[in-house]
Amino acid sequence: MPAQISPSILTADFARLADEVAKVAHVADWLHVDVMDNHFVPNLTIGLPVVESLVKATTLPVDCHLMIEDPDRWAPGYAEAGAGSVTIHAEAATAPVRTLRRIREAGARAGFALNPGTAVQDYEDLLGEIDMLLVMTVEPGFGGQSFLDIMLPKIRRARELIRKHGGEIWLQVDGGVSAATIERCAEAGADVFVAGNAVYGADDPAGAVQALRAQAARLL
Repeated sequence: MPAQISPSILTADFARLADEVAKVAHVADWLHVDVMDNHFVPNLTIGLPVVESLVKATTLPVDCHLMIEDPDRWAPGYAEAGAGSVTIHAEAATAPVRTLRRIREAGARAGFALNPGTAVQDYEDLLGEIDMLLVMTVEPGFGGQSFLDIMLPKIRRARELIRKHGGEIWLQVDGGVSAATIERCAEAGADVFVAGNAVYGADDPAGAVQALRAQAARLL
């Protein structure tokens, strides 16, 4: 599949959020929204009311990444609010199959995220329940972190398992994705790329999205 770029608003100007989203709306594939609760991760960002407003304010499909405790309770609500994709963490979900199915039933793509220390092979049996597998390439919780090169073999293993499974599953990477790292991620098998600082730290966010996509496309 072609490379997809999902700009993360975590590093955008929250005081001008609608304007920040508009900068990339005509070129991005998704709008990545990091929901953090200061429990599962040591940071607090935004929640369901802001996501509901974003869905109404942009034509971009919203990609909600839930870094929260008890995603089994909260995740379906984000799908019901209109998010196009809702991702829960393996480390937080206690009933992942039920929750992933509820996300799909509510009309969103179901994503499943793995922290750097979580082995992808332990969740091979869940591949039939997901539309996207997210391999974190930093420890979750803060934007602007450096890409962890030791995650590249894990991305390759994830791609191998997806091929083995045979489903239409996207492989997303999130954390430190930039012009210096995106080609390595694509070569390892990723096809959906979350980029925060690389987009919103650029003078031309839309141009940055296009440049990142072109880089990744060379390897896909």
